[in-house]
Parts: sequence; structure tokens; C-alpha cells
Amino acid sequence: MSDVDTISAGTPGDFDSLRAMILERRDSLPKRIAQVAAYALANPDDIAFGTAASIATSAGVQPSTLVRFAQQLGFDGFTSMQALFRERLRERTSSYEERLSALQANAGIGAGAGHRAVFDGFVTAATTSLADIARSVDTAQLERAVDLLADARTVYILAKRRSYPVASYLAYALGKLNIRNQLIESAAGLNAEMISFATPGDVAIAISFSPYAPATVEEARAMAGQGVPVLAITDSAFSPLAQIASVWFEVAEADFSGFRSLSATMALAMALAVSVAERRRAASAKR
Repeated sequence: MSDVDTISAGTPGDFDSLRAMILERRDSLPKRIAQVAAYALANPDDIAFGTAASIATSAGVQPSTLVRFAQQLGFDGFTSMQALFRERLRERTSSYEERLSALQANAGIGAGAGHRAVFDGFVTAATTSLADIARSVDTAQLERAVDLLADARTVYILAKRRSYPVASYLAYALGKLNIRNQLIESAAGLNAEMISFATPGDVAIAISFSPYAPATVEEARAMAGQGVPVLAITDSAFSPLAQIASVWFEVAEADFSGFRSLSATMALAMALAVSVAERRRAASAKR
């Protein structure tokens, strides 16, 4: 029996359920509990590895607040809640070889139609992601984002690791649409210098998902510190990017056997690029 099996009925049974519960209740949580919730979702690895004392110090609360936080979510104490964070870590840090082994077991690769099952699994995950974002994106929020980008002199694009393909596509699409942009990447290590040229008349698009790329968060904060509006694409209201963004979108990508695509994120990026180009074309036609 795993640690997660000891959690009582009525409480979240996995990290995704726990995260969903926290987000659902975020507006009603007391100040200190909300502080712990924000820290937990922004630093899930620290919650998994740390002691109550070390986590409380990092989160800026008393250890008893961690216990109250866990109890508000239906756990009998902090340790039982921590088990979910440890289970998430085991799932997220599995090697690609382990993921392939799990996929083989689940999809029956080698048993005739296995490879078709893999394809169908990824299509299903992509379909789920696209359906979710279609329901969750607010029209007014989308309009604010397009307004912000349409007025920008230069669009700076920040993303690392898994999110980088979206940034690369955005830079390509915006360039083809004659929208001035700068992808923040430098083999010479000049990212900070590139960022220093940004002004409040520009916009930064920052893309990162848990566990958030430290470089992306640091660069976005630097931009915000210079008065540059930040448009964030991330996965939580407690994301460090959401905290500094002028406009942000929550995107939750479904996975298949531990592998996550970028279907919903890419659809949003495409919509933003084309909408901004259309807005600028319409404005130019009126002049």
C-alpha cells in the first residue's frame, strides 16, 4: 500500500485533484492559508522533500499553518497531504525509459494494434486539452490580450524547456505577420542585455508550466520591474507568472502515459498571433 492509499475518503486522491481543489477555493482561503497554498503550487518539489519546519520557514508561516492548510483540504495532517506531492514527484521524475515501459503496458505495444493505441492516446489527450481551453478562455480576457499586443512596439517572448517550441512558433508567426518581436535566447548569454532594451511600450509573453522554469520566471520579473506589461501563459492562479502578469491564461494540458503535448497552448498562441495581425490590419485600413 502506498502513502496515497492511506488518505481518507473525501480528500483529493492525487496531485491534480488537490491542485483543482486549491484553485477552486483560493478566493475563500484565509490570508495565511492562501499564502501556503500559493507556495505549495509554486514549489511542489519543496513540499515533497521538505520538513514541516523548513517548508514553513520558506513559505513565511508557522508550522501549525501547514497543518491547518492540510486540514482545510480534508487531510488529517500535513504528512498525509505531503504524500500526494511525493507521488507527483515520482510520476513527474520518471525517466523516459520508465514512461515508455508504462506506455507499453498500458497500450499493449507489440500486441498488434499497440502503436495505433499510442496514436489514439495522444489524439485523445490533445482533444481533451483543446476542449478544456475552449471552455475556460474568457472572451473579454482574450480581447484584453489582443489589445495589449496590438499596441506593443516590440513583443518579447520568454520560454524555456518544454514551453520553448511555443515561443519559437510565436517568433516565427509574428515575424511572418510583420509584427516586430524578439525571442529571448542567446548562445552568448546575453539574455539580460536583450531584456534591458524593453520599455513600457513593449509587451512580454512569458510561457511556463509547473515546475516553472526559473530562468523564465526571473526574466519575466525583470521585465515587469522595468514597467513592461507581461502576458503569461501558465497553469495556475498561484503560478509565479500569474502573480506579475497584466493578463494571463490558465492552460492545463492533458497527458498520455506521462507525456504531455502542447496542443492547447499552441492553439492559444496561434490565435493570439493571428488576432493581433488582424487587429493591426484593420487599424491600418481605417487610417
